[in-house]
Amino acid sequence: MPNFLPPELRVPSRQEVAGVMMRWLQPLVVDGEVRTCPGCGAYRDWIVFCLRDDSIWLRCRASHETQEPGLDAAWFNRHSGPVDRFHPTLEEGLRHLGH
Repeated sequence: MPNFLPPELRVPSRQEVAGVMMRWLQPLVVDGEVRTCPGCGAYRDWIVFCLRDDSIWLRCRASHETQEPGLDAAWFNRHSGPVDRFHPTLEEGLRHLGH
């Protein structure tokens, strides 16, 4: 029964989306060190992205983005809540999360 759910109730699979994101308000500590933005020095209020290739990227309030090799998809999955919304564009997702 591959089509038992009507199309409007189906959610995209992880392979069908570019990635997932969550807001991380507190300082982000990786391997005992607080991560700071290399562009502006921010150390809190991140958007954390887990992309389709399982890489983790951080985005600060000033829109600087940097890859975070100390984190992985397993970390993201442990710390993120359930996906509650899908957005057709990155900008819409960022707006939804207050960035």
